[in-house]
Amino acid sequence: MAFPVLRTNRTPRPLGVSSPSWGQPWNPFREFDELARALNAGTSSQTWAPAADVRETDEAYVVEVELPGVQRDDITVDLADNVLSISGEIAEREGTFRRRTRRTGQFRYGVTLPEGVDAEQIGAELADGVLTVTVPKRPDEGTRRIEIK
Repeated sequence: MAFPVLRTNRTPRPLGVSSPSWGQPWNPFREFDELARALNAGTSSQTWAPAADVRETDEAYVVEVELPGVQRDDITVDLADNVLSISGEIAEREGTFRRRTRRTGQFRYGVTLPEGVDAEQIGAELADGVLTVTVPKRPDEGTRRIEIK
């Protein structure tokens, strides 16, 4: 069985050669971090979606989005054609990191809500790193009797 081979003029270099911890005992976690950074290097400018829950109550749809460390002024919440969009940016912090797992850059979360929401009464609150957007339902008008003239 033959496998395709990609040939380049570059000499492969093992992971960790340029690491400041070269010469220290092998640490598989450090190697994983370096591999993840190398694999994500080309995608670091891409928009990502934060973790979110959408639940329905009798009165409203409630969207809870995890945004730890994000300031209120760095978040935009829009509703257009029943699509709730939450977007913003988490600035990359300066300094030397020993381990980095939190995301930075632009984020965007969107959810299409059913017909019958009251766009004028939407509320949003940011507390303890969770953005809660409450989208009230319009009261059910039920059956309406039409007078015949």
